Formats: sequence, C-alpha cells, structure tokens
Amino acid sequence: MNIYEKLIEVRKEVPYIQKADQGAQYSYTGSSRVLASLKKKMDELGLLLVPAITKPTLHESPIEYKDNNGNVTKRTTTYFTELEMTMTWVNAEKPDEQISVPWYGQGVDIAGEKGVGKALTYAEKYFMLKFFNIATDKDDPDSFQQKHDLLPAITVQQIGDAKVLWLGLGYKEADINKQTSKLYKKTLTQLTEEQANDFIEKLKAMSGEKESA
Repeated sequence: MNIYEKLIEVRKEVPYIQKADQGAQYSYTGSSRVLASLKKKMDELGLLLVPAITKPTLHESPIEYKDNNGNVTKRTTTYFTELEMTMTWVNAEKPDEQISVPWYGQGVDIAGEKGVGKALTYAEKYFMLKFFNIATDKDDPDSFQQKHDLLPAITVQQIGDAKVLWLGLGYKEADINKQTSKLYKKTLTQLTEEQANDFIEKLKAMSGEKESA
C-alpha cells in the first residue's frame, strides 16, 4: 500500500471506536483511548509520525494575586509556550513517501520547564484528532459558530492566565473544562472574552481566599 492508502486504513479505525463509545463525546480519557487505537494501527501498517519544531516562542506574563482589600499577596509568572511545527507522515516501507503538514502546539506552565513537553503533547493529540476528523466538541461546529460568531472569543493570553491560576489552586489541568462547563456550559477554549474575564476573576478571588486562610 502507498502512504495514502495506509492513512485511509488508519482512519477506518475511528468509526468503530465512536460506535463503541455509544455516542459519548470525546473527553480527555476518550481521546487518549482513540489515540492509543490509532497508534496500534499505525504500527501494524508501518506508518511513522515525525514532529519537527520550526519556530518556538516563549511568552512570560506576570500575575498578581490580591486579597479582598486589593493588597498583592503573591506574584507568579506564566510561561506560555507556542510551537510552530511540521508533522510528517512517513511510510516505513518506502521512506521516500512522505506527507508534511504545518501544525501548532501550545503549553502553559508556572515553573517553565514543562511548557515544551506540554506543547508537544497538545500538538500530537490534536493533530491526530483533527487529521482523522475525530469529533471532540459537544456542539456541531456550524451550530457553535452561529451562536458565538458575534461575540469576541477568549484570547490566548486569557487561556494562559486561566490555566496558571487553576494550577496555582492545586487543581489538575485536565479538570478545568469541567469547571467551565459547570459555570458556562462550555469548555475553556469555547468561552467568550467576557466569560473568560469573569472566570479569571473568580479564580483570582479563590486564590485570594486561599492566601488569607
């Protein structure tokens, strides 16, 4: 088989997994299980996915935690890593057969040393999900766009700030979407700019209460 035929065979694995989930949305756990199945098929067919970083960018953003009186109680720095990448499919049987796709990854960290690793994990996971057209959102994309295209979307800076505040409270990054779904019935990246500001202020208030306790 050529590389295109092999990729089609990998994609054929997806409907079976979706049926096994009985229509459940692809949560963090579901996505991981899908990726495990896809990689098993890739090994079987002799397909390699080779990531390459073409342009790394690191953003540093200071964050202040304040108590109820407005006094600064703590200062931290958000490290937001962005990676422009190329994801290349390689046919192991015929290494000259390759397909290269421009891609992007991002990772947020407080300490700074885990940002690149998180960005690479993000990039691989979402590349596989989107390349093979695996649904991950509760809303139909067209329906979601119609409902939200008139409102400014959450910014990259807001995503980074929210994640750092969330981690600073001692919560797991994977659980942040559960909280935003509870408050706004959306994942973090689906929030509007106004909702994101509201969420960040709530997290800052929680941080202030934690510091004063």
